[in-house]
This record gives sequence, C-alpha cells and structure tokens, in this order.
Amino acid sequence: MVVEPDVPPGGDAPPGGGVPPERPGRLKVYLGAAPGVGKTYRMLDEARRRADRGTDVVVAYVECHKRPHTLAGLAGLEVLPRVQRTYRGGEFEEMDLDAVLERRPRVAVVDELAHSNIPGGRHAKRWQDIEELLAAGIDVVTAVNIQHLESLKDVVEKITRVPQQENVPDEVVRRAHEIELVDMPAPALRRRMAHGNIYAPEKVDAALANYFRVGNLTALRELALLWVADSVDDALQKYRSEHGIDRVWETRERVVVALTGGPEGETLIRRAARIADRSVGGDLLAVHIARSDGLAAGSSPAALVRQRALVESLGGSYHSVVGDSVPTALLEFARAENATQLVLGTSSRGRLERFVTGRGIGETIVALSGDIDVHMVTHERAGRGRQLPSRRRTLSTRRLIAGPVAGLVLPVLLTLLLDGTRDTLNLTSEALLFLLAVVAVACVGGVVSAVVASVTASLLLNYWFMPPVGQFTFGDVNSVLATVVFAVVAGTVAAVVDRSLRLSRRSARATAEAETLSSLAGSIVRGDRAIPALLERTRETFGMDSAELTSAPVTDTAAVQMPIGEETHLVLRGRSLPSSERKVLAAFAAHVTVAVERAQLAEAAAEIEPVRAADRMRTALLAAVSHDLRTPLAAGWAAIASLRSRDVDFTDEDRDELLATADESMARLGRLIDNLLDMSRLQAGALNLSLRATALEEVLPMALDSLPPESPATDVQCLDTVPAVLADPPLLERVVANLLSNAARHTPRGETVLLTASTLDDRVEVRVIDRGPGLPPEDRERAFVPFQRLGDTDNTTGVGLGLALARGLTEAMSGTLTPEDTPGGGLTMVLSLPAA
Repeated sequence: MVVEPDVPPGGDAPPGGGVPPERPGRLKVYLGAAPGVGKTYRMLDEARRRADRGTDVVVAYVECHKRPHTLAGLAGLEVLPRVQRTYRGGEFEEMDLDAVLERRPRVAVVDELAHSNIPGGRHAKRWQDIEELLAAGIDVVTAVNIQHLESLKDVVEKITRVPQQENVPDEVVRRAHEIELVDMPAPALRRRMAHGNIYAPEKVDAALANYFRVGNLTALRELALLWVADSVDDALQKYRSEHGIDRVWETRERVVVALTGGPEGETLIRRAARIADRSVGGDLLAVHIARSDGLAAGSSPAALVRQRALVESLGGSYHSVVGDSVPTALLEFARAENATQLVLGTSSRGRLERFVTGRGIGETIVALSGDIDVHMVTHERAGRGRQLPSRRRTLSTRRLIAGPVAGLVLPVLLTLLLDGTRDTLNLTSEALLFLLAVVAVACVGGVVSAVVASVTASLLLNYWFMPPVGQFTFGDVNSVLATVVFAVVAGTVAAVVDRSLRLSRRSARATAEAETLSSLAGSIVRGDRAIPALLERTRETFGMDSAELTSAPVTDTAAVQMPIGEETHLVLRGRSLPSSERKVLAAFAAHVTVAVERAQLAEAAAEIEPVRAADRMRTALLAAVSHDLRTPLAAGWAAIASLRSRDVDFTDEDRDELLATADESMARLGRLIDNLLDMSRLQAGALNLSLRATALEEVLPMALDSLPPESPATDVQCLDTVPAVLADPPLLERVVANLLSNAARHTPRGETVLLTASTLDDRVEVRVIDRGPGLPPEDRERAFVPFQRLGDTDNTTGVGLGLALARGLTEAMSGTLTPEDTPGGGLTMVLSLPAA
C-alpha cells in the first residue's frame, strides 16, 4: 500500500547547519501483527535489492534476536557501528544517530520504530530519531508491530493481558510514504515458534501458553488488517479529494438505508440487507437524520432502538446525523461513505399534501443523487398521510391568565403615562410605544393576549391621542389602518413566540428521551443481571415507587401496565404517566421483552439438558457394562478358576503369572467402578469438595505413581514458578493422573510427555503435552463425552471416562479443561484453575 505523506515538501535544515535537503526523506514501514512474522527479514531483503541496484544503503540499527535467517540477511550490507550507553549499571547498545547523519546514505534501515532510547541521547524515542533522519533527506525503512500503535494500546492489553510499555503515535506511521503489511496466519506463526525460529527454546513453551495463543494472534492479525484497510481507505479518500472526484467509486458495495423512526423502518432495513448481501463484502449502513433544532417529527425513539438492534444483528452499522435539510444531509453522508446504493421509503404524505407542498424528500434525493442508485421501497404507511399531532398547551396556566390581564392593564398604564407628556411626544412616537406594549404582551400571553392588547391599545390611541382628542374617529382611514396594523403585528409576534416555545419544549423532550435511552443502554451493558437492572432503571427513570413483572394484568387501576409478551406484563406503581412518557416507556419495555425471552429460553434449555444428559449417560452406561465391565471380570475369573483347578499342576512361575493377571484385572475393575461412581456423583451434583491452597508438587508424585510401568517418561517443567491453586487435592490428583494417562497412551515410543505450568492473570494453567496424532477440531468436544474412545483400537484400556471425568472434576473446582494443537504435531490439554 502506498500512502502519500501529509506533510508539505521541504523540511528543516539538518542538525549542525548546512544546506537543507532538496526533499525530506521518505519513510517506509513494515507493519506486523506480532513478533516473528518476518518484518526484519523483509526489511533486509529490500535493503539488499536496493543495494544491488546501486542505491547507497546502510543498516543503522537492526535487532536480529539471534535468528539465523535474519542474521544471514545482513550479509553484504554495510552495518554502522552502534553507540554504547550505561544505564543503571548495565551496558546497552543504541543507534548512533550522529554517525548516520554524518554518513548521509540514501537509505537507512532502522528497526523497532516504537523503541524507547536509553537516556543520554538527543531523543527519548526512536521514532523521533527517524524523523530527524527524514528531515535530513535520508530515506528510512523501519518496522513496527500493531500492538505498539498508541490508539490500540488499551485494546491490545485487553486481548493479551500484557501492558505495552513502548508506543508510537499513529500519525507517525500514517505519514509514511509506504506501509507494507507482513502477514502470517496464527497456526503458521505458532509453528515457527515451536521450531525455534523466533525465541530461544527455553522460552517457547511459555510464549505459546501466553502471548502466542491462537486467539491472541488471530485478534492481533485482525487489528493489523483493519488498521491497514483504514489507511488504504484514507489514502483513497485523500486522492479523490485532491483530484476533485465527487462521483462514487464502487470499490465495494455500500448500501445506506435512511430511517425516520417510523414503523416502515424494519422493512427498509431488511430490504437493504438483502441488497448488500448480493455482493461479497457489501456494507450495510443505517442513518437517521435528526433536525438540528432537536425535533424529530413523526419519529419514535422506541422504534429507532429496535431498528438499531436489527441493523446490528444483520452485521450493519447505525449512524445519526444532524442536519437542517434531510436530502442534503443524507446525500452528504452517503457520498462521504462512498455509498453505491441508497434505500428510502416511499412518501407517507397523502395526495392533497403532495399537491400543496410540492416535491418531497424522496423526489428531491432522486433528483440530486447523481451516480448513487436510489431504491424507493413501498410500505404499508405509504400514501396514508401523516397523523395530526395532538393539541397540547404550550403556555403555562399562569401565563395564560397574566397575558389577557396585561393586555388590558398595560395599554391603560401607558395611556396615563403618555397623557402627562402630551406636549413632548408626537403621535408617531406615541403609536410606536403602544406597539411596543402590544409586543410585550404577546411575548407573555401568546395569540389571545396579543389580540386583547391590540384592540385595547388601538382604542386608547384613537380616543386619547388622535385628533379630535376625546372621541372615537373610526370613519378616518388612518384610524382603521392603525387598528389593523396593531392586530397584524401582535398576531405575528404571538405566533412566533408560541412556535418558539413549542419547538423549545419538543427539543428539550427529545434530548431528555435520547439521554434516557442512552443511559438505559449503558446500564444494560454494565449490569450482570439484565432483568433486575432494567426494572430498577425503569423505576428510577419514571420516578415510580416500584417496577415488576407479572404473569397477568393487575386489577389496580392506578398502576401503569404494558404487555411485553404473551403472558408477561410490566407494571409500574407510583403515579400516572402522560402519553409522551409512555412512548419512552415502550422503549424500556422492548429491552425488557428481549431480556425476558432470553431468560425463558435459557431456563427451558437448562431444564431439558439434564434429562437429555441422563438419557445419554444411561445408554452409554448400559453399553459399557455389557462389554467393558465383563472383560476384566472374565479375565480375573479365568485366572482364579485356573488356580483352583486340580487337573493342572502349575509351576511357581505360572502361578505367579495367573495371580498377577487376577490382580491386574481386579485393579482395572476397581478403577473402572471408581470412575463410574465419580461420574455418577458429578451427574447428580452430590460430589463433596474440600477446596484449599494446593501446590502442584503436592499432587504430581501420586499422579505419576498411578501410571503403568510401561508408560513413557514425563518431563516436568516450571512447577516451582507458579503459585498454589485453589483445589481439592485428591480430585486434582485424579485429574492430572487421567490427563497424563491419556497423553501416555497416545505418545509414540521414544517420545516423552511434557507437563508444564504458567500463570495468566489470577489463574494457573497446567499443560499436558503429547506428540501423538492429535485430534481434529471437530472431534475435540466429543473426546470429553463419557464412553468415547476417539482413535483407540484397543477396547481393553477402559470405557472412555478419563477425559470426561477430568473435565467434570475440573469444572466442579471452578476450572476449565480445553484441548489445543501441539505445534509440530500432537495434542495439548490445558488445565486452568484459580490461584489460591
């Protein structure tokens, strides 16, 4: 990927004075998802290719980590000496920045962009050293891992549980002339690790068990791919902007669906999703245009909440845009997102309204859409006209009373005041003052008060100040005109005041509803128990005394009730709710409905699963008893019967062999019965636990002694580096013994079983590693089902309870048992228990 730098050409003069370079150096960054993907190797390969073409290339700093392939890449390249620095009693090597500036190559290879320099140099960070090289006109090739980008620091820490101490600002990398992704799938990288191509052998197991988990590497790889994809998209948008390209480039299908908050929204969303699914990699974007004054005529917050959930469930994204003109804001959003198609609902206006108001939003968008395809989707509300809004009082009772009173009193008071200044002011000034009084009354009381004030003022002005003074002169044209002007001005001002107040109240209401729904979503995300959290949030929001779920409607007429399912009702007690608040309550009820249905499904599944498990166990147990219990019994009985026979004279060696056979058969039968009893206790929930701090060294010797003498050797590592676990010692011994027995059974002759331990947060992980054939992913969960012998051809080794019992005992101790691939071949059982 090539990204043009955002900095202007030119640059600062190099340190120490001199002539500034003709152009700043160009930066190329090799970006990787994790250590070991091959960034340094690719850098050195590029350096050799440039050197072969005659370019002056030096290696200013490269960290090879003793990797042979990387060390071989330095052959034939000029490597500049490093500078030695002392820090806290140790000697460290750093890039010699002054030496690179003095050498002034065309290209410098500098590894580890996010590295923090040892104190004593000019800069604290290596990326600052690189910027100085670029300012001096030196091209730089460098490398960095995705976890070191500043914007992803917290995300990476949440994924890997490892804090990142060295970071580089994203903008430094985005300014690079070229960003090249060095990609490698997680299994391939783990194989490189297992083969010793990344870390020293003594660090391999710990790395595979912690940072280099498959999940960690997959998540880091996705972060790297998405970050580079965003950079590519930014570069494309910049190119289009610089070249004045307004038309849509259909690099991939992007479908935008416009939502009004009306009942037709779900129909539009599903239609848009079908359009997006027709192309590979199509994007679905839903957008709601909110008026800049906070109003949303005809929209329902509850409907928008449901529609947003539907969009996200279909893999789309939801956006809210503020704009005065819906067509303009919608098309600007679509073009900014490089949308290829736009989905709208057909107009809900009736024929008369369309005739009066002219072209609507949909027709305007079609006319202005240009190269964006517009789909007008019909729905059940199309052409039915808008519902009239309910009539609501926009003025308080006090203002409704004070307005007409002021309309009568204020003109009278003004008349008394002006009567004393009759010789000072002329008729024009007096008329303007009366007009001002009418405007003031209109601001207080609205339309009715303005009419009262205008009539009163016009009569007083006509009687007291228009010649002839002291009598009404309605026959004069000027008098009639003054009265009409007063009425028109007062009515206009009153209408403006009334509308302004109505808009203000609606805006405040819309803001409050948005904040309430946002707070609701946050409480659900943060809460561990969805239904109690929703009920408590509902009660607090509406100022109620209580909020509960009932199986049937209540008879209390004072309670506020709302059905949330076929048999469940949300009941609020405390006060009555106006219709405006009931609309917001509907959004709460929608969330409660989902939570209740989810809880009911989970309860039903929990009730059915034990029955199914018991049926499976009963069937498997009968199969096991019919064969596997009979085998050791038959062998033991045959040996004892032979010993009791008086027809054969056995030698001492034969007698010892028969006794050993009988003893081995009875021991096998005893272990089998113990496993069956333990599994029965687990299934019945009757297993008694005695959890305490247990060191792994405490249970391991007994687990090893339980293995047959012919079992392969077990290599034990790192047990003394981990804390004790919270477990029941006898049960933990059984778990470890079963895991070692399973690993020994599948380990080839001449190989050893490896048992290692490590810590991860507040848990201890024990890994039992074999080099056998392993298990395909689709069979791994079946290995933990009782009476399964996946891949076994010998039916004399047990009934297949070992792994099932091990997982059951582990989960009873609040642990987990999961299988993983062993890099290089084999299976790894990961036993995770809480640290004591």
